[in-house]
Amino acid sequence: MEQDKLDEILGDYICIKALEDSVTVIGLTRGRDTKFHHTEKLDKGEVMIAQFTENTAAIKIRGKATILTKMGELSSD
Repeated sequence: MEQDKLDEILGDYICIKALEDSVTVIGLTRGRDTKFHHTEKLDKGEVMIAQFTENTAAIKIRGKATILTKMGELSSD
């Protein structure tokens, strides 16, 4: 497998667990101008696994959730 494909597959992931209804997860683009490129709504108990890619530079979370990363666990309020 090509190294570029491996890097893409093995990119950083985060896991988001909604602790209330209507938690919003927003993917933000890379580049000179940061823009929203994807939005998801999670209800209480739902889990989403998200990956940082060549298109996704940041992930914004609105609402109460637990977030797991390779650096540890944190909560949003």
